[in-house]
Parts: sequence; C-alpha cells; structure tokens
Amino acid sequence: MNEELKPAAENPEEHTGLKKGKIRRSAAGMPAVVASMRHVFGEAGVSRGIKALANLNKKDGFDCPSCAWPDPDDDRAANEYCENGAKAVAEEATLKKLTASFFAAHSVNELAALSDYEIGKKGRIAEPLYLSAGATHYGAISWEDAFKKIAGALNTLPSPDEAIFYTSGRTSNEAAFLYQLFVREYGTNNLPDCSNMCHESSGVALGESLGIGKGSVKLEDLYEAEVIMILGQNPGTNHPRMLTALQKAKANGAMIISINPLPEAGLMGFNNPQQLKGMLGITTTLTDIFLQVKINGDMALLQAIGKLLIEADEKQPGTVLDIDFINNNTIGFAELKSHLQGQRLEDLAQASGIPVEQIRETAYVLESKKRIIVCWAMGLTQHKNAVDTIKEIVNVLLLKGSIGKRGAGTLPVRGHSNVQGDRTMGIYEKPSTAFLKSLENNFGFTLPAHHGYDTVQSISAMHDGRAKVFIAMGGNFLSATPDTLYTAEALMNCDLTVHVSTKLNRSHLVHGKEALILPCLGRSDKDIQNGKEQFVSCENSMGVVQSSRGVLQPVSDKLLSECAIVCRLASATLGSITKVDWKKYMDDYDLIRDDISRTIPGFSEYNRRVREPGGFYLPNCNREGQFNTSTSRAHFNISTVSMLSLADDELLMMTIRSHDQFNTTIYGLNDRYRGIYNERRVVLMNQKDMSQASLKDGDVVDLFNFTDGKERAAKNFIVVAYPIPERCCATYFPEANVLVPLSSVADKSNTPCSKQVVVKVVRSTPQ
Repeated sequence: MNEELKPAAENPEEHTGLKKGKIRRSAAGMPAVVASMRHVFGEAGVSRGIKALANLNKKDGFDCPSCAWPDPDDDRAANEYCENGAKAVAEEATLKKLTASFFAAHSVNELAALSDYEIGKKGRIAEPLYLSAGATHYGAISWEDAFKKIAGALNTLPSPDEAIFYTSGRTSNEAAFLYQLFVREYGTNNLPDCSNMCHESSGVALGESLGIGKGSVKLEDLYEAEVIMILGQNPGTNHPRMLTALQKAKANGAMIISINPLPEAGLMGFNNPQQLKGMLGITTTLTDIFLQVKINGDMALLQAIGKLLIEADEKQPGTVLDIDFINNNTIGFAELKSHLQGQRLEDLAQASGIPVEQIRETAYVLESKKRIIVCWAMGLTQHKNAVDTIKEIVNVLLLKGSIGKRGAGTLPVRGHSNVQGDRTMGIYEKPSTAFLKSLENNFGFTLPAHHGYDTVQSISAMHDGRAKVFIAMGGNFLSATPDTLYTAEALMNCDLTVHVSTKLNRSHLVHGKEALILPCLGRSDKDIQNGKEQFVSCENSMGVVQSSRGVLQPVSDKLLSECAIVCRLASATLGSITKVDWKKYMDDYDLIRDDISRTIPGFSEYNRRVREPGGFYLPNCNREGQFNTSTSRAHFNISTVSMLSLADDELLMMTIRSHDQFNTTIYGLNDRYRGIYNERRVVLMNQKDMSQASLKDGDVVDLFNFTDGKERAAKNFIVVAYPIPERCCATYFPEANVLVPLSSVADKSNTPCSKQVVVKVVRSTPQ
C-alpha cells in the first residue's frame, strides 16, 4: 500500500474533542427547527435562505437535493421539508464560492490535509478548473478547452471500454437520459452509479421475485396499513419526513415494528415540528415492538416469523395465510413451507439475536393482519446475503397476500433524491435488450450490447490499468466507495479524472495524471438556456415523477447545467459522427422529454403530465397485483441462514451515518440523537465487549480488517459505550470505509458489504 496516499485519501486521524450527552428517545421538535435555520441562514443569508425554503418540495418549486422520500399528492405543509433537507439546501444555496484565486492560494495537498467536513464548507465551485500533469494547484480553464481535453482523452483510448462514466443519485432525469445516450453512442455500457453501492440488492431481489425492481406502495398506503415493519433503517436522520407519515399511520391505528441493531431515536418517537405538541416536546410514540437484531440477523428473524405464521395456519387452516392469493399468484410455496418447517426456531432465534418469545409476539401480531408494509434501507442491502434477506421480506408479504392491495406492499426507502430516476433513465451497466432496442429505433445507431462495469468492477479496472479515464456526474466517488486506499490508487492510475460538481470534495484531491472539475448548477439554481427558463424532473422512492424548478440566482455566471455539460461534452467528443442533435437538447429541455417519451415506457405525454401539479405515477405491475416474472407469478425464495464465525478478538462492524450527515456530505460534527458531539472518529461498542477487551469509555483504539490476508487500518478512534448487541460495533462512514474490503460484496448485486465488516479493536499505542 502506498503510504503517501493516506493524508489525501482519508480524513485526518485527529480528534476534534468528543463531548457526550444523553441518547435521545425521540426525533425532531424545536432542536430540528433551530438547526435548520442556523444552517440555512448561516450559509445563504436570511432573504436567500427564506426564498429557498419557501420553494423547497413545493409543486411549483424544486425537489429536495437530499433524500428521495415522496411529497404528499394532495396539499403540502407550509414547510414541506426536514432538518437534513434544510441542511442540504444550505450547502447548495451558500454564498461562499471558490474561484481560481482560491486554488492558486491553496495546493491540492494542502486541501487534502483537511477533513471532509472542512473541505465541504469551503463553498460552491465558481468556474471550471484544470490540474495539469505534475501540477500542485488547480487553475482556471475555459469551458471550451475543458471539453476539448476530455474529448481528446476519450478519443485516443484504444477502446471505449477504457472509460468509466459514474453517476450520483442527484442527477436529474433529463441529464441522466442524455448522459447514458452519449456514453452509449460513444460505445460503452460502463455506467456505474451510486445504486451499485446502496439499493442494488433491493432491485435484484424484487426484480427476481416480483418482476419489478421498485417498491409497490404509495404514500397513502402507509395511512391505511395495519402493520408497518421497518428494517435496517434510521428514518429520523436519513429520511426525517417519513416520521410524519408514520405519525399519521399510528393515528389511523397502525402498529409499527422496528428491527435494527441500534435503538434509533427516529424509530422510537417523533416531536412533529409542524404541530404545536411537537414544538412543545410532546412526543408521539412510534414503535410498538422493537427487535434489536444482531448485525445481519434479519434473515434469521424473517424466517422465524414465516415459520410461525405457517405453523399458526396449520392449526387454524385458512385463517392466517392468504391461501387464495398464494394459489393464484405465486410459485414455490410448498418448497418454502417444507424448508421452514425443517428449521429449528431456537436456532433462528440465536442467529437473529432475538429471544423466541419476542419473535412469537411479533408473529402473533401479523397473524390477523393483511395490510402489511415492510420498509428497509441500507441496513439490509449491504450484506453478503442481502438479496436473499430482501427476498425473505417478500416471502412474508406473499404468505399474507400483502402485495397488490391498499395499505400493503414493499417499500425500499431510497437515499439520494433521484437515484431511482437515474436507473429508470438508463443509468445501468447491464441494460436490457428491450431498452437498447428502443434507443436504437429512436436514434438510429448501434449500441454496445455487452455489459459494462459496475462500481466495484470499475475500481478494479482502474486499479489494474484496464480503464484510464474516469468521469463522474456528481457525487464524491472516493469517499462513497469501499477500500479507500485501494480506490485512491485506482483513481491515481487514470490518465484523466473529471468531476461534475457543485462543491469541493475529496475526490477532486485524489486525482489522475490530469484532472478537471466542471461546476454545475444545483437543484435550487435558476436554469436559463437560450433565454428561456428551464426545469428538470425527478422520480421519488414511490415512482412519482415531478418537475423541479430552481429559484435562486446562481453564485457564478460560469456555471453550466448538467444537461448543457453533457450536450457540449457529447458534441466535442463525437463531432460529426453523432446521430443526435445535442444543441437542440441544450436549448430546450422539452425536446429531451419528448425523446424520453418515445424511448422509455411510462413516459407518454411526458411534457404535459410533468407540468401537472405534483407530477404523475409511473406504471407499477405490483400495485396492480401483477408480476412481470418469467412465470407471471411471484416467486417464493428458499435461502439458508449461515452463522458468521468470529474469533474471540473479533467484532462485526457496520458503518453508519451521523445526524449531521447525508451520504458523504458532512454538515457538522454532532450526532445529536445518539448523544455524540464534536467528534466523528468514534466506535460504538457494547459494554460487555469493552470489558472483555479491557477497554473503557473514552479509550483510543485502532481498528483492523484482515480480509484476503491484507491489513486495512483505521486509526485513532474513541470508544463509546452504546446499547448495541454483543460482538457488534458501529463506526461512521466515510472514516471507516478504509476497512471495507473491495472483495467483500453481496451475492448477485455486487454491493459492498459495508454493514458486515469483521474487525479487530486494538488499544492505540502512543506515538
């Protein structure tokens, strides 16, 4: 391992001064309001901040650049946003900007020595920047020269497959469609995206078992559910507006079952800041049953629940399972029944970490219920057995007939605000034959049919020299990916790295031989093209496509929209051989949507429907009680629970977010709900494991992973005693990403196993 990479590739191994408070039992309330206003007004000023918030998530405003939680179809609240949505807007609406003079005064190495938090707080990038081979400082470059450099690098590659085109989840539908069209006309399917690292496991599991890789419920289904199960998700931090929906569901009589290794505040209670009671700190209790599973104990728990439901129906035939639904709509029930009957409940309970009686209590609740919704996030998707675990969710829902009816179904809760839309638009390294055929019919050129690289494969390809140009449409690739030092080496092996970005991040500072930063408009910025105001669109977690129209004056007149960047890059690269009129797209986004309508199912009359207040729903076969599988039926799945064997000095680690964080963007240094302040280099441990290792609260330790016989180290972490299951621990990412092996991935989805990392915790040796 190249030791010189460490200062640049990782956050500084320094402490910022840990302060501890009490662990909260409820989320939001006045502290959330205060934090929101402090961030927004501090970054954007009062008038600009008020204008941004007044238009956030409104039907004629702009879509939140944070999470993908849906907006209500009907009337929306006066303040239709959450604390972390406000923080995301603050980051984007900031008045701080970085010009070439800033980079002339600060070298790449100097900036790389800062923490991710400090880097992100510098401000918006205000003009295109170029780092020449061997240079120490970024300098200004014209847009024309920037596109010429990229085109030259792409057109001198021996094969288009030596270029990687990454996409983050904030890219609009229009820009994503243009991006994949350009990349495929260029000649490759190397279109990795952030889905590969988060909900790829959900897409694979749902696609194989139910025929569509998306969830089946609408927002109003939550209000009609009898039971809502939440697995591997922390909505209070990652999707705070979900708490309003859960509060309404509770008022309508729903029971909430929360399943998670940590007792997160947002799962337990909610102080709704939109209501007087919430402002006064009067809490709505959310969770009725909390099951504190071991890390990756979910599959065993779900199998135990399925086993008990089948046993209950055996005692009273037809009263627990929906036999008519099973007979008419599924295959594989007899095999699943035989498999679960052969499992010992006590073994499944041990594997899950949940006492048998608590599992029985949960199954009993489900016995008489039909309208069941199951929600999940990355606590389920980033494990070796993630796909099979999500299929166990499907098994339970199919047993109850809880798909294709009101108040029931699947709900994978997506992270970034248009990650689902990007995939719908064709950002995928394994496009279907039907999608490629539609593109060929509409654009008249032959597309590459072979699969491209996903994110993990892209890192390996760059590291091995099989890929030489890396282009990222948004995101912070280095900090988002696993095996940080290996990924850094991969990026540095490239001849050219290019990042389309709004703000400075660590990926700009760990670069190829040459590097470019192309500054783009944010979601909140006005977009004027050819003298006409434009808008874009996004798809949320529940398949609603709606318009997003920026309202703020951009901080610089040297910014381009994502659509304009793609069009100009395509024109420069493809030149006279292109079959696409890129200029017309850049001048009028309606023309992009017209071609999306002709290409992608579900988008007929796109321009008319997206202008309707609130947008429109895409088709969803599961909502209609249909299953677009090879058999036209839903598939039960059989999987085997395997117990991970840990040595006496090993723990199972999962990476988590702090409350002052969204993905790789660090808003602050506090994790308010967990009672951790002013520090990110912490490891949450069970008190018994601490005693076993002769550690106490506040001790400083180093964390090691030895997968594949290779030492990975994350140093100088502070031990924090926390109510986490024994033999488990938790750390924040990206600080602990260095410990996540690139080779440790989920079966079928190839998603990095960031929630299933075997580590050793060793007391730090004083330097």
